[in-house]
This record gives sequence, structure tokens and C-alpha cells, in this order.
Amino acid sequence: MRILVVNVNTTRSITDAIGRTAAAAASPGTEIIPLTPSFGAESVEGNYESYLAAVAVMETVRAYRGDYDAVIQAGYGEHGREGLQELLDVPVVDITEAAASTARFLGRSYSVVTTLDRTVPLIEERLHVAGLSARCASVRASGLAVLKLEEDEEAAVDAIVEQAARAVEHDRAEVICLGCGGMAGLAERVVARTGVPVVDGVAAAVGIAESLVRQGLTTSKIRTYAPPRPKLIANWPPGDR
Repeated sequence: MRILVVNVNTTRSITDAIGRTAAAAASPGTEIIPLTPSFGAESVEGNYESYLAAVAVMETVRAYRGDYDAVIQAGYGEHGREGLQELLDVPVVDITEAAASTARFLGRSYSVVTTLDRTVPLIEERLHVAGLSARCASVRASGLAVLKLEEDEEAAVDAIVEQAARAVEHDRAEVICLGCGGMAGLAERVVARTGVPVVDGVAAAVGIAESLVRQGLTTSKIRTYAPPRPKLIANWPPGDR
């Protein structure tokens, strides 16, 4: 089994971290193929960057020439999953939805701890669209920019743990979801300091993708995710004239 794991930003070190977490979660015989878009923002922290990332991820997958059995969109609260599902027959798993759906098996309510406050509405909207918001106790911001997560991991863990503890105490959360692909690999340290289950969306997405592939399930092509109708798209891709 081969799974594409596509970072939503252009920072290769984050792609590498996501790839390591995905590989650690994968079953024997599953090959993880991390991909970085060739264009887009170095970190995605707002609507403009998210819409740009959606196009970049779709084009990155469309341009990939190897075989694969599933795709993971490794960005939290990002746009574009629906477009990928129109383009592809194979399962497409978004880490936001993977983390939240996994959390629901582990406790009655969950909270998401993310990066900047400006990303909170994007995550809330994605959870609502996916039908996963009813048991979300809160989405909390750690105050850390995405790229700061790599610069000082200990400070990142401290900030995540602080908000996770508040979510448990004040919001009555029973499970914590790490709300950024750049937080991949931090779950164990957060668990050790909070005492509650912590879901890493990348790892959760790998398990879900593997399960879908093993069951022989594919994306429905009736109505919502039917393939795009053949038509002229002017001057796209850029430079491909």
C-alpha cells in the first residue's frame, strides 16, 4: 500500500516531520510518500493562504506520476479536501477530520489546541462542515506561529500543554487533538504532562486511510464528488501554455 501525505505549506522540514510521524504510524508494508507543494506559503495561517494551499495540494497530487492507494491532506482546518475527492477515486483523508473522528472513540468531548488565534475559525468551520462539531468542547490557540513550532519544541510543548490543561479543566474536554500538521511528533510529550488521550491528526489519518484501502472502499462518484466536467480552464496551470 502506498499513501501520499501532502503538506499544505512549502516548508520541507515540516514535510519531513509529517512524513516521520506518518511512517511511524503506518503498518508494515505501507509506504508513506511525503510531498511538498512547489508553490504556496511557507506556513498556512489564514484564509488566503489556505485557499492557495488547496490549489497547491491538488496540483501536487495531480502532477504526481507514481501509483498510490490513498491521499492524506496534512493541514489542519484547511480548504481543498472536497476538490481532491472530485479529482481522485482513491480515499482522501483530511487530518482535521481524522483527528476529531478518532477522538470521538476515546471520550465524550474533545478540544483542539492549535497555533494562532486567527486559525481557530478555520478549524471550527471545517469541523462544522464535516459534521464533527457537536462534541467539540473548544478550539484553543497556543499563540505560537507554525514556524515557531520547529524553532523551540520545548516551548511549543509548554504552550500546547497549558492550553490542553485549560481545555480539560474549564471546557470539560476529555481528549485533546493537536491542531496543526507542524505539531506532528509531539503527542507523547503532551500525553505525559496532561494525563489525557492526545490525538495526532497525521497518525490518525494514516490509520483511517489504511483501513479504507484494506476494505476496498473508494470515494463515491455520485453527485457531490463526481469528476469535474471536461471544460476549458483558461491559462491553467500557470505557464502551461
